[in-house]
Order: sequence, then structure tokens, then C-alpha cells
Amino acid sequence: MTQTAGVPEARVARWSSALRSAGRRVTRQRLAVLAAVEQSPHATADDAATAVRAELPHITVQSVYVILADLTDISLLRRIQTPHSPARYETRVGDNHHHAICTGCGRIEDVDCAVGHAPCLSPDWSPGAHRMTIQIAEVVYQGLCDDCRSAAPSHQSSDYQE
Repeated sequence: MTQTAGVPEARVARWSSALRSAGRRVTRQRLAVLAAVEQSPHATADDAATAVRAELPHITVQSVYVILADLTDISLLRRIQTPHSPARYETRVGDNHHHAICTGCGRIEDVDCAVGHAPCLSPDWSPGAHRMTIQIAEVVYQGLCDDCRSAAPSHQSSDYQE
């Protein structure tokens, strides 16, 4: 059984094509890393390494880190940096979505772009600022998920909005 078990064949074919288009060989290791991140969205590098090593026990943790970096460079993975956490990886790329993080349990959920198209935000430039053409906006929402709110009623506030 390979690490791509449980991943639709069409997805593996798309990854293979994208790897070739980026000048990379299609290897079991690369596909295993992609599958590990696909099956565990917002995985840390260590999470991905653990999953990959369950199927490919001889791969080194360093190799997984190198593959993660390479797959990020060629835009097959997205690296997200969340507050108070190691970098995380996901296969949802190319759509400028954002993330909501529960400050209680650490769960991370994807949040679609606030206005439906990139870059989601138009900056209010400070006087004298050197303006830029914004291509990507990184928004991180932080709060308590419903499970954590239910478990700790003292964190509920009257201004909670659904």
C-alpha cells in the first residue's frame, strides 16, 4: 500500500502532471508527502514526516522537510505561518483563502476570501507610504471554536456573532 491510498486517482494524476511541469520527477516520496498533507490539512512538517514514515520508513525527516520546501516553492503546497505554532502545510493552493484558529484547542479551519476575490483587502495607505500592488492578503482569524466555547461557558461573550 502506498501513501497515496485514499487520495483520488485524479488528484494523484494532477500532482504528477504538476511535478513534471515544474521539472521535478514524480517520486514515491513526493507523492507520499503530498498525500500526507492532503489527508491532514494544516499539518506541521513533523506531522507530515510521521505520516510519510508510516508508509516509507526509510525516508529521513530531513528529506520530508526538503520535499515540503520544494513542493511549496513550486506551489503544490502552501505554507502557512500561524501565531504561536510551527509552520503548517496544506494542498489548498491558488485561491487566497484565510484561516481561523481556535485559541482554545488550536484547530485550524479554512475561511474563504472575505469578498470573494483576491486580495480581499484594500489597504489604507499611511501618508508618505510607498504604495504597492497587493497580490495576496494573509488574514488570520482567532477565537474560540464552538466546542471550546461550550466546554468553557465563561469565555462566551454577548457580542458573539454567528
